[in-house]
Amino acid sequence: MAKLILASASPRRREILALSGLPFEVRPGCGEETVRAREPEEVVKELSRGKALEALACAADGDLVIGADTVVALDGNVLGKPADEADAYSMLKRIQGRAHQVYTGVTLMKKGSDETYTFAEATVVHVLPMDDREIREYIRTGESMDKAGAYGIQGRFAVYVERIEGDYQNVVGLPLAKLYRCLKGYREELQ
Repeated sequence: MAKLILASASPRRREILALSGLPFEVRPGCGEETVRAREPEEVVKELSRGKALEALACAADGDLVIGADTVVALDGNVLGKPADEADAYSMLKRIQGRAHQVYTGVTLMKKGSDETYTFAEATVVHVLPMDDREIREYIRTGESMDKAGAYGIQGRFAVYVERIEGDYQNVVGLPLAKLYRCLKGYREELQ
């Protein structure tokens, strides 16, 4: 029986994929993330392909690997995970009071096959204005340090999200509805 493998260490992606009801294993890669692309949509596609390829090397024939990566984009510029608290402050200062896009790239690869499918999903997030005190208090929660754009919509930052346009799960880290539609053809192999 083929296995579904999630090539990500993200606990949020693990929680989202579990909602599908499909059994899966987690095998995060440990390679260096390098990107040549500049456009946010292409960046996440490239990163998701790299993660999937890394996990595919250790998979068995027939296994299906999911690679995923998420970035925040503001004015076409990619905001990844902050390097430190000063970087987190800078990111949050730039997105407060504005709309930005969250892109998640997903790649599906099947071991022993040339089957590869890569897509990117975009969601627009509108953030309420935040003053310096609010930004610093949010950073002190520690939530901002391991998240693209320095925030987690599913955590304390939720009070600053005015609205979103698109898939909420995409902002958290995995566009489950679109991914599930892609996995429908594999369900019998994976159960």
